[in-house]
Amino acid sequence: MLLLLAFGIVPMLYALYLAFTKRGQFVALDNFVKVFGDFRFFPAVQHVALFVAIWLVSLLLLVVVLALIVQAVRVRWVSATTRFLFYIPGALAGSASVLLWLFLLDPSVSPIAVLLQQFGFDSFITTVAQTNLPVIFTIIAFWVGAGGWIIIMFGALNTISTDVMEAARIDGAGPLKTAWYIQIPLMRKWIVYMAIVSIAAGSQLFVEPRVLSQASRGVVPKDYSLNQLAYQFAFGTQSDYNGSAAISILLLVVAAGLAAIFVFRGGLFDRD
Repeated sequence: MLLLLAFGIVPMLYALYLAFTKRGQFVALDNFVKVFGDFRFFPAVQHVALFVAIWLVSLLLLVVVLALIVQAVRVRWVSATTRFLFYIPGALAGSASVLLWLFLLDPSVSPIAVLLQQFGFDSFITTVAQTNLPVIFTIIAFWVGAGGWIIIMFGALNTISTDVMEAARIDGAGPLKTAWYIQIPLMRKWIVYMAIVSIAAGSQLFVEPRVLSQASRGVVPKDYSLNQLAYQFAFGTQSDYNGSAAISILLLVVAAGLAAIFVFRGGLFDRD
């Protein structure tokens, strides 16, 4: 609770104060109007929205499918080894994972250079072109975060009663029907929880575009994401902490709104 207050609630309240003031004076929505009027704001919104959409859909589908496959493996050591291999990338720090992908995305040194060249990427600059970034960031985010979610979904699958699974088999349900009508509905709350956390994490996109921006010498813009734009407001030439706080509050409101939709539509707190 103390850590939550110190590093969560108090900074949020301070950001609220900064977002509605300027030099200690209350200015209503002036900081938000200024942010909306910045030519970099709406492109950053589009970048983050596209990334979150691709990331969320791919994460929900692939994590659930992979968890079902791992849980279906009856050889214990194979299942345990697979889960361990899935989890290894999640043990790396986000920046370390991005550095690894810098190596993989450069056709001149990458072990998958042949595959990159098949897609027409003959240099690092062409690989990290802006049109490719949502997919690249999705791959990096999946590499880092999917393993932990697969293990969580695996645990959720193991909580399903063996009597229910046996009844499905007796009724003649195959693996696909069992997954669609039994396992996935019973995993619904875990899937909703994964969606909420992933939206919150995805909307905070910062490390990946920042490292790629430095590595590509500006091919990836310094204000590609909203968090990067907030960073530029605060620590760039503007030194505008109030505008930066306004962006952070906007991110908070959007993430909280989307989370509320998933909570109430997904029945996260409903009793079974």
